[in-house]
Amino acid sequence: MTGEKVRHQLELCIESYRAGNLSEKMLNEALEAAKSSFKRCQDLLYLQAVSTSLTSPVHGMLLMQDGEIAEEISDPEEWPYQTVLEAIRDGWRVVQFPNQALLLDETRTYGLGSEFILER
Repeated sequence: MTGEKVRHQLELCIESYRAGNLSEKMLNEALEAAKSSFKRCQDLLYLQAVSTSLTSPVHGMLLMQDGEIAEEISDPEEWPYQTVLEAIRDGWRVVQFPNQALLLDETRTYGLGSEFILER
């Protein structure tokens, strides 16, 4: 349930209160709408990009939703995001940019390089 639904439920309660017919049932419905609008688990999205640019192509991804690792999509063409920027536009927030120290020495690799971690 979205914040808009919660807002709508609360506005109905205010109107009913002003009209003198606010019921316990209406308040309980608003309470349930508010409870269901809050996620219990943080969603995380790991995107491995070709470079540190937000518009560079993604070549690996892992999604954790509702406390579970999402099923892997083997075909990159079917991934929900082809760039980090697409994920940001869909409401994901970057919590970690790629560690550029890992990119300085091309003879050694200590990680995935241009990995972005996003959450919502």
